[in-house]
Amino acid sequence: MTLRIKSLICATALMVTAGTACADMGKLNIRMSNGLTADHPIGTGVEVMNACLKNGSDGKIKVTPYWSHALGSETEAGQALRAGLQEMMIEPPSALFGIEPSLGVFDLPFLFSDETAVDAALDGDFGKFIAKKMDPQGFVVLGFWEHGFRHITNSRKPIQSLDDLKGLRIRVMQNKIFLDTFDALGANAIPMAWGELFAALETKAVDAEENPIAVIDSAKFYEVQDYLSLTGHVYAPLMVAYSKALWEKLSGEEQALIQSCVDEGKQAERKELRGRTADTIEKLSKSGMKVNKLSPEALAEMRKATAGVYKANAEVIGQDTLDALDAALKK
Repeated sequence: MTLRIKSLICATALMVTAGTACADMGKLNIRMSNGLTADHPIGTGVEVMNACLKNGSDGKIKVTPYWSHALGSETEAGQALRAGLQEMMIEPPSALFGIEPSLGVFDLPFLFSDETAVDAALDGDFGKFIAKKMDPQGFVVLGFWEHGFRHITNSRKPIQSLDDLKGLRIRVMQNKIFLDTFDALGANAIPMAWGELFAALETKAVDAEENPIAVIDSAKFYEVQDYLSLTGHVYAPLMVAYSKALWEKLSGEEQALIQSCVDEGKQAERKELRGRTADTIEKLSKSGMKVNKLSPEALAEMRKATAGVYKANAEVIGQDTLDALDAALKK
């Protein structure tokens, strides 16, 4: 962090909390839950965030990451944040769907066309809209990092058209919107916990799964799946959430520094993930997976088939949320 940025943080904090000086920052260990591993691009984001925090607090503030849900499931992490027992979590928004149903919007199919649309929405008005929704639920949303566009792997054949999904036994998250989506695509959607997935693919209890490229690689699905089809059917962000109860105990200076460093981590994590994608796809190909892209016509057919998923889940998600996203995308 540059001296200029550090000075700006101090100045912001002084406006929020009168009489607070940069030297008054307290020692703080921010415990952060996540379901990924340190070698995922999120690890790069956390490293950059920690370097920023160390520089801006003279080493007083740091984030301690707990990978692979070492502190408990994403649901348990959400409960810990609400209760003020843990500081931070970086998880897909759907992890908190049971607390705030509007977060289901991120699971809708074919929502974003590309990363430009993603960044404009999540870093702009729609990101602020979601943060406002989460505040009364006990969460301070500090931003959105990236999980990535989700794609389909399977052990039967390349997915090149809507017809290729018919009857495919695909594991999906235990989530109604995902079930609705793959039912609409004609697949046999099977909800299953993450911890059971690799064995189910290995024994062919299921044919297929869907995840971002980095997860497909880190989970070594290339060992049990033959085909990777780049469907990009859902974009998955990672939401950086802080316990509101603990956030309100911080000084304005501490809050400003943490927010600034989360932003730095976000830029680093997105850059790392997006920069790795092509290399990771090549690695998966060299590991034996047959990779294919879908034609624009095939993707349009899938969008049309899943259009009813929006209407079926509008009441739960909330029309206000759908309208806010639509406005963001139109910009």
